[in-house]
Amino acid sequence: MRDLMQQRKRLGVGIIGSGFMTRFHLYSWQAVRDADIRGIWSPNLDHAADAAALARLLRVGEAKPFGSITEMVNAPEIDCIWIIGPNHRRIENMEEIVQARKAGADLVAIASEKPLARNVGEALRMVELVEEADVLHGYLEDQLFTPSLVRSHEILWRRAAALTGRPYLARAAEEHSGPHNPWFWQGDLQGGGVLNDMMCHSVEVARFLLTEPGAPRTSIRPVKVSAQIASLKWSRPEYADHLRAWMGPEVDYHNRPSEDFARATITYEDDAGNTLIAETTTSWSFVGAGLRLSSELLGPEYSMKSDSLSSGAHIFISRRVQGDEGEDLVEKQNAEQGLMPVVGNEAAAYGYEGENRHFIRAFLDGRQPDLDFHAGLNVMEILMTAYMSAEQERTIYWKPDNLATFIPAVAQGTWKG
Repeated sequence: MRDLMQQRKRLGVGIIGSGFMTRFHLYSWQAVRDADIRGIWSPNLDHAADAAALARLLRVGEAKPFGSITEMVNAPEIDCIWIIGPNHRRIENMEEIVQARKAGADLVAIASEKPLARNVGEALRMVELVEEADVLHGYLEDQLFTPSLVRSHEILWRRAAALTGRPYLARAAEEHSGPHNPWFWQGDLQGGGVLNDMMCHSVEVARFLLTEPGAPRTSIRPVKVSAQIASLKWSRPEYADHLRAWMGPEVDYHNRPSEDFARATITYEDDAGNTLIAETTTSWSFVGAGLRLSSELLGPEYSMKSDSLSSGAHIFISRRVQGDEGEDLVEKQNAEQGLMPVVGNEAAAYGYEGENRHFIRAFLDGRQPDLDFHAGLNVMEILMTAYMSAEQERTIYWKPDNLATFIPAVAQGTWKG
């Protein structure tokens, strides 16, 4: 692998997916120097063509739409695959990649968006498949590369923790008013509700903050998990009706709701036996300017706090200014009037630029990143333990039995909120 990579000066990337997340990656690629977007595949060829056209417009690569995943993997200009499609297609996408690889396709690496799968059983299958493919692999968790988070984490550990002791409490939250596409709202397709969709971010952010820079993920270990889920907004009759009209009849929150609020407390232990606490909160029931990412880190003589909506710029628009709805100020924007924050470069602020630079550099160097499919599996184990705790209304000690076969009631369509 290293000899092969030494022959390459740039990597060609093919993307599976053409929707909202893919566009974030395309915009972020303007800050990636060592790779080009060379292909897009989507079940909808027109959507793939649109995404490829955007890549060319942004000058991030001479991308073209492909008719199949197999065709894209076999293309000589494609070295890496970024999996950014829906959760319920992860396994079949990976199986097609692996089949092409076994048939002789020359592939360097595979990176997968969060969450790695819908449940632990599927995450184990993803790990098995990527190991069959015998390629480098990465778990795309953008928030770990948020510039403000990375910088404050480094400073606190270097200046404060080194003198007064390690941090002991981290808080992480992600909140917005709801996803863009119908499949996100359907427990069987997405794997659950907001806990599976967004707590995967918060779990990793809190773990990252509590981990010493340069130390392995295993330097802090889960001890127990306590969680709660609820449908606070979208199962109310008027909002369930609105959701059905907005997303289509297959999204039925009168009879098959998913949770729109989730919280979990994860207790960790470090190598010295210190107790560490991670508090995570997520919701699809937050109504504010738009997407809000917040985090805190507390230690013996220091603290840190960040909030993505506390941006460097705000604008005010009076009620006399009326126009079309959009998301030109901030992701999941809920208003076009009043005092609104402006996030100047969301792809950078949310970590996509740093994330893609990190993985491309590792793959180009022939180096396996620490944030890999095994990390994605570990996150899924914590999320499923949180669902267990919420369903049983008790603290679950790590590591519970039957994680590999556990399917949350939300994903089964039997949870009634």
